[in-house]
Amino acid sequence: MILYIDYIKAIILGVIEGLTEFIPVSSTAHLIIGSKFLDFYLIQNNFFEIIIQSGAIMAICVLYYRKLFNLIFKINEKEQQKFALNIIIAFLPAAIIGLFAHSLIKNYLFSEYVIAISLIIGGIIMIIIEKNHNDYDKIDNFNNITPKTALKIGLFQSIAMIPGVSRSGATIIGAMISGVNRKTATEFSFFLAIPTIFGATIYDLWQNYQYLNIDNYRLILVGLLSSFLSSLFVIKWLINYVASNKFTPFAIYRIIIGIALIFIIL
Repeated sequence: MILYIDYIKAIILGVIEGLTEFIPVSSTAHLIIGSKFLDFYLIQNNFFEIIIQSGAIMAICVLYYRKLFNLIFKINEKEQQKFALNIIIAFLPAAIIGLFAHSLIKNYLFSEYVIAISLIIGGIIMIIIEKNHNDYDKIDNFNNITPKTALKIGLFQSIAMIPGVSRSGATIIGAMISGVNRKTATEFSFFLAIPTIFGATIYDLWQNYQYLNIDNYRLILVGLLSSFLSSLFVIKWLINYVASNKFTPFAIYRIIIGIALIFIIL
């Protein structure tokens, strides 16, 4: 039986997803930790935490509807074809690895220990990258991203299948290492999230449909809505932030949360 408090928990988790999906702190880690502290286990196998990520992707579709409209209805233009090809190339590594390693990842890597270590190591790497990165003479336009660079970004994204790594963090840092400036790397990460997260959601839905009932659907819809609304705020804020700031504060936050989590689970 679903109680009102369960809907409140679903809303809280949706907000957590929306606030953390596009910043490099790992939304999956925060959702797993949040579910543990809220004692939210009504939907098994972390299915709720995975599927509400689609709410954040819907926010991308709304805010970047012009770009997506051009991509769909002007696909005959060379510029749109190149962009679509780069997204597909960047998407493939995670899609292929996820298809074959989905069960392995869920069974062995969805643990607090893995999350804590990933948060800390990822934070340290981000600090090192940011210390040696500047945005001068970097790729500042989608049109200048080559298929080779897109593939590199895609390979970095596949690392984020480890909970705690952060999909957005891995793709943004991977793009920056590959010569893309911070703002363009962030926006490319947004678009790459669309096929990646929708694909993961569809696959997880197929794998876990037996856990769904009418009450679970209601909880998921509540989580999706709160995720969508909170994501609208974060996306706008993040684009303005990265125009003149580094990701170092997020890196420090990751390290602090990772260390705190280790002490909690000991």
